[in-house]
Amino acid sequence: MAAVISLLIIISISMLITRIGTIAFVHTGLSKEVAKFQARSAYLGVGFTTRESELMVKDPVRRKILTFLIFTGNAGVITTISSVIFSFLSLQETGFISVEMLVLAAGIGLLIFLAYSDFVDRRLSRLIEKLLKRYTYLDVKDYYSLLNLEGDYRVSELKVEEGDWVNQKSLKELQLDKEGVLVLGIKRANGEYIGAPYGKTNIKVDDILILYGESSGLKNLEDRKKGASGDEQHDDAVSEQNKKKEDQED
Repeated sequence: MAAVISLLIIISISMLITRIGTIAFVHTGLSKEVAKFQARSAYLGVGFTTRESELMVKDPVRRKILTFLIFTGNAGVITTISSVIFSFLSLQETGFISVEMLVLAAGIGLLIFLAYSDFVDRRLSRLIEKLLKRYTYLDVKDYYSLLNLEGDYRVSELKVEEGDWVNQKSLKELQLDKEGVLVLGIKRANGEYIGAPYGKTNIKVDDILILYGESSGLKNLEDRKKGASGDEQHDDAVSEQNKKKEDQED
């Protein structure tokens, strides 16, 4: 029984550590989903690509969080493996249909329920945020909530291709703001980055646009192609955005 309880405690601690890492990453500017993936990847020591590694390692705060997760992850994985071995040895002695097996199954079921509970997530997140602000030097800025990314709004990247509607046009010509889409920045193919680009900035092939807006509007823009149909989709998006503004004013 002791081995089974130890295993459940270790899994609980591992989940708590990755949750702390997730919230810490969110406060450095990552979206919740990306932060969750990066925290779990660092804790387990898997899942990094070159681009993602550069994104994490270049930031000094993220680098400290990564170091913490990797260090605790190495210890956690070894401890978990040991506990699993002892747990199964215990189950072989008592039989797989036993009190220990029922406790293990119930414990894992409870942990899964807690992991997917919105109520627990909100309460635990608030507690962790308070502890991070009080006991760490982490520059806590909740960009995720600031941009309202929990709703229908999100930040996305659009790589410009030859046949795209946005290609070879200036931001002034595109008038994306009128359809509720903001261009936060542009990554050029040569590595140049243009932050908060202005109206005369031209969009070129292989540019990567950093966009902010509602999911449906961003998806529409990503799929939009050159020609009359693209212009018509833009006009429809502008009309829809004007209608939303009118409804909000009412």
